[in-house]
Amino acid sequence: MNYPHPLIAKEGWPFIALTFFLAVFASFFLPGWIAFLVWVLLVFVVQFFRDPPRPVPVQEEAILAPADGRIVKVEQVLDPHTQRDALLISVFMNVFNVHSNRASVNGTVESVQYFPGSFINADLDKASTQNERNAVVIKASNGQTVTQVQVAGLVARRILCYVKPGDALEKGDRYGFIRFGSRVDVYLPPDVTPCVAPGDKVYATSTILATF
Repeated sequence: MNYPHPLIAKEGWPFIALTFFLAVFASFFLPGWIAFLVWVLLVFVVQFFRDPPRPVPVQEEAILAPADGRIVKVEQVLDPHTQRDALLISVFMNVFNVHSNRASVNGTVESVQYFPGSFINADLDKASTQNERNAVVIKASNGQTVTQVQVAGLVARRILCYVKPGDALEKGDRYGFIRFGSRVDVYLPPDVTPCVAPGDKVYATSTILATF
């Protein structure tokens, strides 16, 4: 599942192309201040779809952040996707974060479960159970179960997931993308040691969320 990181995510090129042509059109046919705003929009779209490579920590027991953003929750819960006790760590992404989603552990995809739902603010607790979401259950190489859930947000309207049951993942592999603000919930075995706390900023792949 290794994904080449071309600096700009493949999902972004149609939006970048459209915005670029609008900016060129505005520069020739619309007032200067409107053209300026469209060029600013183009810069925003390009930065939104950036997809830089990230260093992968070498610690075998490390569980990595699946997304860039801010930690909004670290607590013991029931994983609704596997019906097991779990430590939930939630990462909230705003529109200025990188939005590609990466595998937190080495392992094999056991199931992919999509749930339609609402589009309330992903920063709220109820977003984990009420919003549109996509759950990827991974059997880690050490036999433990890890669930990564892509959650749509207030602005996000498109969850993209590129894995299926049976696919092998390595830490840092890109497996999905969420457009325009969202959240990723990670359900871990309850006995892991968390390495982050609410309010911490994290970076996909390079930040260690917890250790087995």
